[in-house]
Amino acid sequence: MDVDIEPLPLLSRGKHRSPRRGACFMELASYLAGERWSDAPDCTHPLLAHLARLVNDLTHSAHRPRLATLVPAVIGLTSEDPRWRDELAVLAAARALPVVSEQRQRALAVGLLTCERCRSARSGPQQAAPHPAVQRALKQAPLAARWARNFIAEAGGPGRKHPGETMVEIATVGLSQACVADPDGMLRELLADAISLCEDLAGRERDREALEWSDWREVCRPAPVR
Repeated sequence: MDVDIEPLPLLSRGKHRSPRRGACFMELASYLAGERWSDAPDCTHPLLAHLARLVNDLTHSAHRPRLATLVPAVIGLTSEDPRWRDELAVLAAARALPVVSEQRQRALAVGLLTCERCRSARSGPQQAAPHPAVQRALKQAPLAARWARNFIAEAGGPGRKHPGETMVEIATVGLSQACVADPDGMLRELLADAISLCEDLAGRERDREALEWSDWREVCRPAPVR
């Protein structure tokens, strides 16, 4: 007996009023999670969701459907642990630093140093040890790191607001415009690695065997517009 399967919304840029008009990455996540239709559902950490929306919108239309296999993995992947913001911001900055423009390198270096300041502020009287990933990232762009330290010294130090959202925006836009062979592939890899990072932080086992592209290509065919 054949069973008709309602096609899932097709991934496309921006917000959509309903599934019949398409979906961005996080709107599809809200749809699959059974939440209210939204591009910022409760089921996903806000900074991870921000990264997913940016990757969705910056990926070219021909390559965007391949992001669909990652959507189920973000459902339920959230936490109030402040370390998640640190780790996601550092991952995005480290991935972008080697290939983005000098101006963006400097901004990301300032962001990394601000992340360190936020970590230190949370640690209280006991000073937090330098984050090894931040140190490695800054070594990828030593001139930008030196500029950032001089800038912070002259400006009196960065603010205490966490720079995660700004860093993710700079990193993803920079990757999309970088002179590399496959910017779409780099964006997808960044999102996949960010999901894996959060899975590790959450203690979740990774299981993507059922999420083959051939299966998703069938269910993510365009839904009819009514």
